Amino acid sequence: MTEATTQGIKISVNSVFCGVQVRNQQKHFLFDYYITIENLSPYTVQLFSRHWEIYDSLNPTEIVEGDGVVGLQPILKSGEKHAYKSHCILLSNCGSMKGYYNMVNLDQETTFKVAVPSFQLLTEAILN
Repeated sequence: MTEATTQGIKISVNSVFCGVQVRNQQKHFLFDYYITIENLSPYTVQLFSRHWEIYDSLNPTEIVEGDGVVGLQPILKSGEKHAYKSHCILLSNCGSMKGYYNMVNLDQETTFKVAVPSFQLLTEAILN
């Protein structure tokens, strides 16, 4: 598990290799990742957008941006957590992801970025 805390918001990430799919005679490597966002600050915050940098050893880095996470823009009071699962498909068996969440402090009406630490997307063959 990989963890980082920015301005009182703790991000924990765990990734899992899920298998290989073949499409049009091309292998695709499937990964799930599980993220927990924990508000350790004294403020109420809301995640409103995300920015991902996805590295695949066989492709250029892909940038993905959008509103919320898996269709949600969670509001977290002090001490609350939000957990979700998503996935990534790579053409290689080796990659990584990192990024950040754009958040708003609802008490102070200020915006800030929360780092999502770099985490590995590796098949079992790479881990051995």
